[in-house]
Amino acid sequence: MASERYNPREAEPKWQRAWEAAEVFRTLNDDPRPKYYVLEMFPYPSGRIHMGHVRNYTMGDVVARYKRARGFNVLHPMGWDAFGLPAENAAIQNKVHPAKWTYENIATMKAQLKSMGLSLDWAREVATCDPSYYRHQQKMFTDFFKAGLVYRSKSKVNWDPVDMTVLANEQVVDGRGWRSGAVVEQRELEQWKFRITAYSDELLSALDTLDRWPDKVRLMQRNWIGKSEGMRVRFELVEPAPNGDRTLEIFTTRADTLFGASFMAIAPDHPLAKACGAQDPGLAAFQEKCRQMGTSVAVLETAEKEGYDTGLKVRHPFLPEVELTVYVANFILMDYGTGAIFGCPAHDQRDLDFARKYGLKVIPVVLPPAADPTSFTIDDTAYDGDGTLFNSAFMDGLPIEAAKEAVARRLETTDLHGAPQGTRQVNYRLRDWLISRQRYWGCPIPMIHCEACGVVPVPEQDLPVRLPEDATFDRPGNPLDHHPTWKHVACPSCGGRARRETDTMDTFVDSSWYFARFTDPWNETAPTTRSAVDGWLPVDQYIGGIEHAILHLLYSRFFTRAMRATGHAGLDEPFAGLFTQGMVVHETYRGPDGAWVSPAEVEITEADGKRSARLKATGGPVEIGGIEKMSKSKKNTVDPSEIIGGWGADTARWFMLSDSPPERDVIWTEAGAEGAHRFVQRIWRMVGEALPFVSGGAPALPADLSAAGLAVRKAAHKTLVAVEDDIEKLAFNRAVARIYELANTLQKALADGGAGSDPGLAAALHEAFDILVRIIAPMMPHLAEECWQAMGREGLIATLGWPVADRTLTVDDTIVLPVQINGKKRAELTVAREAGEAEVRAATLALDAVVAALGGNPPKKVIVVPQRIVNVVA
Repeated sequence: MASERYNPREAEPKWQRAWEAAEVFRTLNDDPRPKYYVLEMFPYPSGRIHMGHVRNYTMGDVVARYKRARGFNVLHPMGWDAFGLPAENAAIQNKVHPAKWTYENIATMKAQLKSMGLSLDWAREVATCDPSYYRHQQKMFTDFFKAGLVYRSKSKVNWDPVDMTVLANEQVVDGRGWRSGAVVEQRELEQWKFRITAYSDELLSALDTLDRWPDKVRLMQRNWIGKSEGMRVRFELVEPAPNGDRTLEIFTTRADTLFGASFMAIAPDHPLAKACGAQDPGLAAFQEKCRQMGTSVAVLETAEKEGYDTGLKVRHPFLPEVELTVYVANFILMDYGTGAIFGCPAHDQRDLDFARKYGLKVIPVVLPPAADPTSFTIDDTAYDGDGTLFNSAFMDGLPIEAAKEAVARRLETTDLHGAPQGTRQVNYRLRDWLISRQRYWGCPIPMIHCEACGVVPVPEQDLPVRLPEDATFDRPGNPLDHHPTWKHVACPSCGGRARRETDTMDTFVDSSWYFARFTDPWNETAPTTRSAVDGWLPVDQYIGGIEHAILHLLYSRFFTRAMRATGHAGLDEPFAGLFTQGMVVHETYRGPDGAWVSPAEVEITEADGKRSARLKATGGPVEIGGIEKMSKSKKNTVDPSEIIGGWGADTARWFMLSDSPPERDVIWTEAGAEGAHRFVQRIWRMVGEALPFVSGGAPALPADLSAAGLAVRKAAHKTLVAVEDDIEKLAFNRAVARIYELANTLQKALADGGAGSDPGLAAALHEAFDILVRIIAPMMPHLAEECWQAMGREGLIATLGWPVADRTLTVDDTIVLPVQINGKKRAELTVAREAGEAEVRAATLALDAVVAALGGNPPKKVIVVPQRIVNVVA
């Protein structure tokens, strides 16, 4: 070999150029081989890749390279989730156009990803901010509109009065805008929405078919969709409301607890609340206070429960003499159920907190098992467990489900002003997807507002509606709103004066169909090519973070169904297999002034088992903090480019795969990276030592191998089979461990020196090193190519098929059986795999531990479970 030390700085660019020149990873849609689509969630072009990207894309690349070697036509594309508020912030802060900032970041990150040696088909690259992408998104939007899946309505939103934009719930921090710090208001605005609720039941029931998704993700989606079976119950108002209403309608899943009702509560923006607020300045002020809260469930659940007495009362449906006060409450959402509830404090913690604050009755009506009805009371914790009804008239003694049925029948047959007082109903927590964003850097919504014609879609021939390049960012609010010309347009229906929609789409829309566009990104006339999208989808293996378990994945599932409804695709589910990898974490460090410092600035020393740290520049003391997710804010990040530039991409890849199970967090440590690099060098040295036996063509294996040769062959083929199984299960850390074991076996065989005089061992080593280099190729592709070349093999290893295992070599001739004496393991027995029961029994009774336990007496019983275990009863 030319060098005793492997040089990744030379080898890695060389092989990346070779793969690119040979178009090894170019995928053809008409390839006759079976398809395999592996996809990692595409990145936002923030400017630099991080170690989380390295881990995510390495995992996907291992799968892609392995499946390609197994004979699949593999689609492994890459693109950029390129719209979003950070680019607009950069425009404001750095006086640079969002497009320039975004495309410069894409160029930087693309070079970094290429340095990782990923087997990506870059010919299919897309960027969601490119008009050639978003024109098709606009086309689908208009198609969805025509199909009734898009509409515009008033919605309560978080409004930042300084930035003059709608904020997502996550962008409201302690009631203030995350960027401006202004107190957020709740406003009602006309907003565009996707009718995702049209598929509520389908999205829920289809989760049962996604058996290659993590259970926790499916559970999260079930909870988010939130199917609940309950009743709509109409309460009669004692006196008509200011707006003339005579009843108050609520939705409840616990009609069985109606006898525990002690108050009614309505949302601040409920029609009844608005009518009362118009006549009561105090209530109007309370409603305004409620508008200062965020709209998220988390905010409402954690805020102190507050209410305002409207002066209205309703009659209890079963106890006409009981009147319940109607409050406006800050914890009731208008967009769930009917925006109104009955409060049962004994059995709902939120209601209990409210009742204690306002001195309302707490009436328990569900008795826990074995509790005494004469003494059971509620203190500060509501009882929401199972039990039987009491204090509930006709439901007394019934279990909860039977009580629900009894109350439902009673309400359904009770008349109130000409209609049943109660009706059964299925409700969903899921709400239609609000996609309007008041910002520039997003996909323009292709709709036109005309006073004469109403809201009109932009004709297909006029798509894309492009963003104006001369937008300015020197004023708060949406630049599209105050652009002098862009929004003014002729109505496509009547030709009159009209204006463009100035809201842009939520960036989740961009990422809800990119996987479909990858199947044929060259189609200029339509968003998808049906033969391609239906042929490639669903994605066989999708890989990404658990943080996208709900919104991105749920929206993508909806979008695929909407594409089906409008003829752009022919399937329901976009992702057949889903894997959510853990995060990359690192220690945190604080300098002498208490400020965070980066790992690159810190020198770690260890003495007497204790670790200490100091600043490299000044020698000042550094406090070693906890291990946390890598983040810029805490500076505990490691630059992948420095790792790749210093140790090589294969070192980074190997470490990311080896340190822990892929679904768990991985702790990046300098020592771990150094260990991975040592193994890279060790493989290179081993190949060099083995060259006399592994170079050139494969020698014939003799019919009768020596014990040493047979041991090498068995180790290699067992490892091959195990690594296959591990990669199929995405158990990369186990595959890495097996490769370490094989390397140890081969190192020992070389060190023993018998190959020079044992042709069988030499032939076995030739075969074993062939297997070793080919099974490390998905994980350390550059090293594998370099070793392959050094061994005198022809062609690129990236184009080779997977080695074929001889499975007869994976079955051991002997097995080890645990031996239990009186139910406790006391010994192990090594016997021939095909040994009969009598032989196993005799060998067991001869074991020292068994002889000692029996003390010269015959056993009461010997139970042999073939090839599993032996039980001796003394």
